[in-house]
Amino acid sequence: MIPPAFEYMRAGSVEEAVRALAGAGEDARVLAGGQSLLPLLRLRLAFPELVVDVGRIPELSGVREEGDTLVVGALTTHHDVVHDPLVRRHAGLLAAATATVADPAVRHRGTLGGSLAHADPAGDLPAVVLALDADLVAVGPRGQRSIPAREFFVDYLQSALEPDELLVEIRVPKADGWGFHYEKFHRTAQAWPIVGVAALVRRDDGHIAEARVGLANMGSTPLRATATEEALAGSGDAQSVARAAESAAIGTQPSQDLSGSPEYRAHLARVLTRRAVLAAAGMG
Repeated sequence: MIPPAFEYMRAGSVEEAVRALAGAGEDARVLAGGQSLLPLLRLRLAFPELVVDVGRIPELSGVREEGDTLVVGALTTHHDVVHDPLVRRHAGLLAAATATVADPAVRHRGTLGGSLAHADPAGDLPAVVLALDADLVAVGPRGQRSIPAREFFVDYLQSALEPDELLVEIRVPKADGWGFHYEKFHRTAQAWPIVGVAALVRRDDGHIAEARVGLANMGSTPLRATATEEALAGSGDAQSVARAAESAAIGTQPSQDLSGSPEYRAHLARVLTRRAVLAAAGMG
């Protein structure tokens, strides 16, 4: 389909982008890599009067360390996230999950910030940053603010970003010493997961001391499997992990669509959580 008509401007700085967004209000959309926005435009699911292109703002790309935190620029491409040595060393879950996003062409154009701002609960990366306890930093006319990942995803395709705010960076606590694994079930390699599970596990004396489990496509936002996380504490074998994984779908509201029923998705969440946790804990 042909997208609706809109005005286009290329921002040369964060300040210029914020001014443009503030001037247009809710009638503006941000273009980063374009892998999320362009399909919405073509399908006429978005009708912006202004598209603000931030794809050439240099300070929004790259990865750096700040003490115990990794700071990933919102324009850092999926490809660069996958291959960045800091991400691989200190946030391996993010690198591993990003490597499964779509295909190489999409990963070379798509950006971490664009994927998160799109707020698709079926996307891989929202569930991952939720499991990582990341903070997302936005800049607007009122200044800068940090939004915890657990508060950033509000509803289906809706984030906590105000219309005049721009996501500029993602701050990820280093997960040194944690095991990790991303498991998903999908129809084809390029498709969104029918269900995805991001698992982080910290072991102590042969037992799971702490676990975090993020779920993709199990509701209108990415979710944490909190009941399973609590049940995993103290687990030391595959049987106890399997019992804890049976709680993975508690508190979720999976959708009904052509890919599966809510009951099917709940079953997948339990199975994939068991696999992901066992792999992250080195028990698989």
